[in-house]
Amino acid sequence: MTEALKDMFNKDFFDRFTKDLKLVINDFNTRKFVSQIMDENWKNKEFKQRCYHITVVLKNFLPADYKGAVAKILELLDRLKDTHDYSEVNDEAFGLSLEYGWILDNFVEQFGLDDYETSVKAIEKITQFTSCEFSVRPFIIKYPGKMMKQMLIWSKHKHWGVRRLSSEGCRPRLPWAMALPNLKKDPTPIIPILENLKNDVSRFVRLSVANNLNDIAKDNPKTVIDLVKKWQGKSDNIDWVIKHGCRTLLKQGNAEAMKIFGFDAVKSITIKDFKISTPKVKIGESLEFGFKLINNSAKNVKVRLEYGLYYQKANKTLSKKVCRISEKEYAKNSITPITRKHSFKVVTTRVLHPGLHQVSVIINGKEFEKHDFKLI
Repeated sequence: MTEALKDMFNKDFFDRFTKDLKLVINDFNTRKFVSQIMDENWKNKEFKQRCYHITVVLKNFLPADYKGAVAKILELLDRLKDTHDYSEVNDEAFGLSLEYGWILDNFVEQFGLDDYETSVKAIEKITQFTSCEFSVRPFIIKYPGKMMKQMLIWSKHKHWGVRRLSSEGCRPRLPWAMALPNLKKDPTPIIPILENLKNDVSRFVRLSVANNLNDIAKDNPKTVIDLVKKWQGKSDNIDWVIKHGCRTLLKQGNAEAMKIFGFDAVKSITIKDFKISTPKVKIGESLEFGFKLINNSAKNVKVRLEYGLYYQKANKTLSKKVCRISEKEYAKNSITPITRKHSFKVVTTRVLHPGLHQVSVIINGKEFEKHDFKLI
């Protein structure tokens, strides 16, 4: 069984964390610290509740004033330089584990919002060991102009982790994080940051740029399309960034995005013999279907081939999810058999409801015939 995320805060972690805390906190009482964390309600706390709880307990073992507490945290990071990677090289791996990140990140977020200067300096250093993409967001909301200017400065930082934060921290729709309504409405302040980072030496930073573009595209597709037209062809790295950044637009079948990447109208492409070989699919098993893709043209045609899976919701309506099959050229005057399986294994990210479902074929954003099947 896969370990629940909240269980990352386990005995091994606390053994490491308390050993490190002893480096900077005189007379640190490990037993008292752990017992206060693993109280009678610990097992009932979910992941974010555990993060917050650990942070509150940690505060009681640090200096009472916020500046003093942060100074201890930064001293700890300095002491860990010999045992953790603090280099400026592009190794795409943070020096501290995610568990450290959730706690240190959360400490600044929970207790530092009213001390901008101290918190910004802390974030800049902490994020070189682990990511502060969550803690920076309430600062963007409270100090929008000042914080976005700081993010722009960070986009030229010598450390790849800080450069990544400058993009990742201002993603309008960062998963698991508070949304940034102003940037969802108007992403203009983000664009200069992405301009600086679009061809960054770090693949990890470029991935963040692509994800930021994808976030922006969900609310401001024209902004992203304009950037793509401006950036396309500048380098292989940038071409990858814009293609990955347009993945939602492509799944939506946005005609302009399709055209930019060479997926033009498909008048010469047809499908034939679309059949579902499993008209009744048991939960835990797979839908199986197939069809023939026919290129009637006298030349090769570039095709983005997808299928739409219409899941039944609790209210009996259908919700569409687009899944990619391939992107490639199909030979002139060709007939290509296509088969596909789609798993209905139970996962935590989607609730499956028995009943009518549908599957369709999508070619270069155009949806072709749709067929019914039942999930039982």
